Amino acid sequence: VIANTHASFSSLTQGELRRIFLGQTGKFPNGERAEPLDVSGDFRNTFYEFILNKSSAQVENYWTSMIFTGKAMPPRQIQPQVVKQAVASSPRAISYMDRSQVDSSVKIISIVSGK
Repeated sequence: VIANTHASFSSLTQGELRRIFLGQTGKFPNGERAEPLDVSGDFRNTFYEFILNKSSAQVENYWTSMIFTGKAMPPRQIQPQVVKQAVASSPRAISYMDRSQVDSSVKIISIVSGK
């Protein structure tokens, strides 16, 4: 999981990440507004499984319900090739990407170990 290099935090718990990416809070623990970015593609399944503790189908059903009831909107979806640029350009952005693609333009705040 990555954040902007200017983010005022260096890590988030799994519970904090889960609340942000499930729209249960729109803020980081320090009170700053969070802008979660969901990544299209296969890597998303690993993130959902290990951070959200849900399958892709469960997340889709969750968001359908949240939208229908007017409780929240899902994170904006972006393509894998623009994740780093999107996070680097917004101090409120948080997303995820393959660790091998991370460079100094963003900072790692959590590492998700896949299968």
